[in-house]
Amino acid sequence: MIVIGTRGSALALAQSRIVAAALGDGAGDRSGLPIRELGDGVFVTAIEDALRTGEIDIAVHSLKDLPTSGPPDLSLAAVPVRADPRDVVIARDRGGWRGLRAGDRVGTSSPRRDAFLKALVPDIVCAEIRGNVDTRLRKVRDGEYDATVLAAAGLRRLLIPFGEDEALALDVFPPAPGQGALAVQMRADHALFATVRASLDDRATHDAVDAEREVLRLAGASCVLPLGTYGRSEHGEIVVDAAIATDTGIRRAHARGTKPSEVAREIAEALGVMAHA
Repeated sequence: MIVIGTRGSALALAQSRIVAAALGDGAGDRSGLPIRELGDGVFVTAIEDALRTGEIDIAVHSLKDLPTSGPPDLSLAAVPVRADPRDVVIARDRGGWRGLRAGDRVGTSSPRRDAFLKALVPDIVCAEIRGNVDTRLRKVRDGEYDATVLAAAGLRRLLIPFGEDEALALDVFPPAPGQGALAVQMRADHALFATVRASLDDRATHDAVDAEREVLRLAGASCVLPLGTYGRSEHGEIVVDAAIATDTGIRRAHARGTKPSEVAREIAEALGVMAHA
């Protein structure tokens, strides 16, 4: 029996149930696999420690939360098919970003979302916001903020509806590297590593997010970098569109190829963000 470990938040549990269902279906067992809650708010390192001790067999993360360089004894066993990678503006009047007006207070703790949204609506005020998805939505309803920006994938996994007019187009507002993708992490020497990979990994998604995360690594792997990347597979090639906010505006880049590392390097060079060879 495989034990899955995750944080205790509603979103983390929903993500783990997706993985449990996929593994259960693959084994012909639809009763689901045990999910061990390690506490809401625990850090990635705490979950990784549980992998090392054997308390859990699999850790499920939002890929965008994982560092670009992982520990040598643990490995990214699988990246399942990616969910909707877009960002969504949830405003109190549900008018999306087009309904935002000068002076509106938008809750976001992401420099990328802050910079890209101000490029669309220059005179809004972006302010730090904390809490899970439900907390952020409540803060908008209660008038603490006029709007907030959330990941479409998280909203869908929590069964929170949104309109297409509330979602931000990928070519204008590329997501954080890995946004919408799940990361299934295991000990590199686990006996079921190959089985889990064969059951869960989507090669096209994995290659695309590898390219995105390599762009981030080359740029210095900083969480404060206002960088967005969107990778996908088209006709057997990896295609990446990326953007970074600068003092003079939004700089954009496009590249395609068959190797994630080469596509990423071309993007990083075009954006002028090469910090690491």
